[in-house]
Amino acid sequence: MKSGLQRRLLLLLLVPLGIFALLSIYFDYQTAGNVALQKDQQLARLIPLLADSVVGPGITPAGREPLLLLAPAVDDFLKGRTGSAGFRISDAQGEFMAGEAWIPDLLPATHETEFHSIEHKGATYRIAAQRVNTAAGELIVQLADGSDPRQQWVRSVLIKVLLPNLVLVLAAGFALNWAVTRALKPLIELKDAVERRSPRDLSAIDPQTTPAEVQPLVSALNRLFGLVNDQAEGQRRFVADAAHQLRTPLAGLQAQVEAWAQAARVAQAAGSDGAVTLSAEKIIKLRNATRRTSQLANQLLALSRADASAIAAQPMQRVDLKDLCESILPLHLDAATRKGIDLGLEAQPAQATGYEWLLRELLGNLVDNAVKYTPAGGTVTIRCGPGAPPDDKLDPGRQRSGVFLEVEDDGPGIAPHERVKALQRFYRVQGTEGEGNGLGLAIASEIARVHHSQLALADGGTEASGPRGLRVRLSL
Repeated sequence: MKSGLQRRLLLLLLVPLGIFALLSIYFDYQTAGNVALQKDQQLARLIPLLADSVVGPGITPAGREPLLLLAPAVDDFLKGRTGSAGFRISDAQGEFMAGEAWIPDLLPATHETEFHSIEHKGATYRIAAQRVNTAAGELIVQLADGSDPRQQWVRSVLIKVLLPNLVLVLAAGFALNWAVTRALKPLIELKDAVERRSPRDLSAIDPQTTPAEVQPLVSALNRLFGLVNDQAEGQRRFVADAAHQLRTPLAGLQAQVEAWAQAARVAQAAGSDGAVTLSAEKIIKLRNATRRTSQLANQLLALSRADASAIAAQPMQRVDLKDLCESILPLHLDAATRKGIDLGLEAQPAQATGYEWLLRELLGNLVDNAVKYTPAGGTVTIRCGPGAPPDDKLDPGRQRSGVFLEVEDDGPGIAPHERVKALQRFYRVQGTEGEGNGLGLAIASEIARVHHSQLALADGGTEASGPRGLRVRLSL
């Protein structure tokens, strides 16, 4: 982590420095080019004056050197650059006549000034050459200048730009290493503290002990610790509840089977084939115990699958509530018919965003509870539709928005002071008849939380003697 931040910071520092260095080199070169252009213009102005300095041919017939009288401007130019400037006068064929012999002979094709650059003793010279008519005839005059700034720009860049930037980068590297080490110390300590923790230690980290920039990360870690802790606690509670609730029916089944096995051994010891005759009552008890155990196992599995922490990663989809209600109705029609219960459906077209299989589980549990606890000859109604239903007893002032699922019965109902407890796991309302595990409403409540809602419980239909039954609704 530290090394990665160091590399990033170093890169972010070097890139701007590199850009600044390139810009500085570019502008230096442009400046040198402008000065060099001025130097060329100066040489171009001095060339005619150098030609005018030839005032006549050689004095002696054998002498090739013409008679020279340097113009003041040319003389000042040469004296001001002693050792870095010179001139050469050649005849029309380029043969040396006067000046500096080291200047190479150049043969301009026209009478226009030509410019060339040459190397001499480690220095670069800029040479202006022109073919001119003088008092001594047609000659070639050349003027050399070794102070061309374009030839010095590399040294200037090296000394003025690259070297200072290199020193700056090296100094910044040492400073960066020290600064990052100091700045990341709290983060490194936080990392070490998390690594030293026990896997079971999911307590929150105090954000005030960390820098302000790290506090959002600590808060996110604390939220993650909380979610993991809640999930782990839910798993522990689920395992404990499952073990507790399965112990009784499994013990009953085991006791019955052991009793029959003992009876079979006694019969076998008495000389028979070990066959045991069971009464219809015992077989029905065994069937009921097996059904209850199977139902409990299925409900525990449904409760585990409805855990919000396990569902969050799955995508929601559009669910047709009318189709859902119509598919649930036939599954409970036989049980309702056996008890003479009028199981009805009042469904309007409605759609919601959610998990179809969880909503199916919720509605199935609500209908199963209603059919199970409604007395013979009663009524159970499944409803769905848009907005709040007419005559809304749960929230009379609620606006008609969203959609709802609802199951209403005219059974014994649940007292208002017990409705909150009825949504808890394994809680059974006092005086409830019949067998049950107290998980139906708990599963439905967990599914409601997954859909960012909650179950609303209210009285069902009203009779002359007062409210009767229960209405359970999920608003989406």
